[in-house]
Amino acid sequence: RARELAPDQELMARYESGLTGAAGELLAGRLDASFGRFTGLDPALRAGLDHQPVRLEPMAVVLPEDHPLASLERVPLAALEGETVYAGAGNPRTPEWTDLARRLFEGRGIAIAPPVPLAVGEEEFRRIMAKTRNPILAVVDFPPMPATVLRPLVEPVPLSPVSLVWRRGLTHPAFDALRRAAIELSVELDWLHRPIDGWIPATDLLDMNIHK
Repeated sequence: RARELAPDQELMARYESGLTGAAGELLAGRLDASFGRFTGLDPALRAGLDHQPVRLEPMAVVLPEDHPLASLERVPLAALEGETVYAGAGNPRTPEWTDLARRLFEGRGIAIAPPVPLAVGEEEFRRIMAKTRNPILAVVDFPPMPATVLRPLVEPVPLSPVSLVWRRGLTHPAFDALRRAAIELSVELDWLHRPIDGWIPATDLLDMNIHK
């Protein structure tokens, strides 16, 4: 959409595994914009950045295909009581995601898995999953992985807050197009809709509402 709005501008996309990792690149001027959970950033990083809420993305869990919960179409959060769930603990690029998981699991009897080496590629993912068999906290658009199933979480429906994040003071026609595209898609697809049973940390809700 952004490329359609600014066909004479060059918009280059690249993958970043976490907003904390991308934030350092943003502040250094090596990256112009990124997406992720703005509230979960360290205040020192947030001070040099601004954001536009884009989506409240329903969360899900990745399970080994033979896990007892894999037969369910949707997994109630209470069903994860007693489980140890991987949520990126120890990954220096994604502490905002681990913090979101910690807030979600608090008081529910769900533990966060200790750090493991970052799995790169399907073969390494398969090996780590076979070794640990820990469910993985994800979002509903998480790509398919071998020997696993993806199940939406419900009761409540946890929501991952996603913002477009950029270096404060940034001005550029390509960025203007990107921001306009993000806003248009968010409205058209109702990405900021919060279900009646939707869950989001109070701190995130405040940040997401400020910019509405």
